[in-house]
Order: sequence, then C-alpha cells, then structure tokens
Amino acid sequence: MQGHPITLVLIVINVLFSVAAFNQPALKARYMFNPYAVKHRREWWRFFTGAFLHADVMHLAFNMIALYSFGKVLEQAVFAELFEGKAPIYFIGLYIGGILFADIYTFEKHKNDIWYNSLGASGAVSAVIFSFIMFFPFSTIGVFFIPMPAIVFAILYTIYSIYAGRRGGDNINHSAHLGVRYMALSTP
Repeated sequence: MQGHPITLVLIVINVLFSVAAFNQPALKARYMFNPYAVKHRREWWRFFTGAFLHADVMHLAFNMIALYSFGKVLEQAVFAELFEGKAPIYFIGLYIGGILFADIYTFEKHKNDIWYNSLGASGAVSAVIFSFIMFFPFSTIGVFFIPMPAIVFAILYTIYSIYAGRRGGDNINHSAHLGVRYMALSTP
C-alpha cells in the first residue's frame, strides 16, 4: 500500500484523545502515566494511555508535526521497502516499542514517587525520529527554519532533553527522549 496511513491513524488517535482530555481534567488524571499507580495499584494501562494524551495544544502540535514529518518517510520509504506487506505491523511495533521503552525507563526512575505524572507521545515520536536519523544521518532537518544535518539535530535534541528533564514541572516525559535512543539504534 502506498502512502503513510499508519502515521495518519496514529495522529488522529492522539488528537482525539488529547482534545478529549483538554476538556476533562479527570480523564487526563485517570490515564496519564503515573509509575506509582502502575506499581502499587496495578494500573498497567497507564504505560500506553499517557502516550496518547498531551499537556496542551502546543505539545500536541509539536509531537504530531514531528510524527508526520518523520513517520511518513519511515513508513513509506524505509519500512515499505524493508518489510513490504508487513511494514504497517513493524511501524506500529516501532511506535508502541517507543512508548514502552520510554515508559519502562521512567517507571524505574519514578515507581515510588506518588506525585510523578507524565504524558505525551514523546517516547514513540523519539523512536520514529531517531530511527529516521539512523537511516538518514546526513539528511537535512529544518528546526524552526534552521537547516542542520540530522546527526547534529540528534545531539542538540539529546542536550535539550537532558536539560528539560532536569528542569521538570511540565508533566512532559522528557526522560522518554533519552530512554528511547537505545531502542531506535536497534531498529532493523
């Protein structure tokens, strides 16, 4: 199948769940990733559901623009060529693997912190971005209209993730950007 339908389906799901949660704080609280609730209340679904919620419109827009920009190329050019008819399955596997790998890292770090919460598709989107960079390390990426080699972007993004993760306070799982690097490097 030509195109990038899985990328678009993932974007629609993210937008629908995030917009619903923008208007229902109880929904956001019930489904955002809380490692303490996973460990002590066995609310295992939070490993996945928090990745489909976003802090605000800008957070959602940034993640979905990045997912579209990099996901369409991976899905259409790389995965379709490498995996042919099974490309959608592998692409969904990359996306879900990004969620899990990022959340496992965060879970280990915060499993006894009752107040820690995070949300956003950052882990999954980082897996997509870094898989793209693995296949196209010297391609040009435009960040806020500033062109740079993909490998330089990877370094700057990592530095930003470390800084934002230490600063905290925004419920965005910046640690997910760091934890998922290793998974992306092992993408076939």
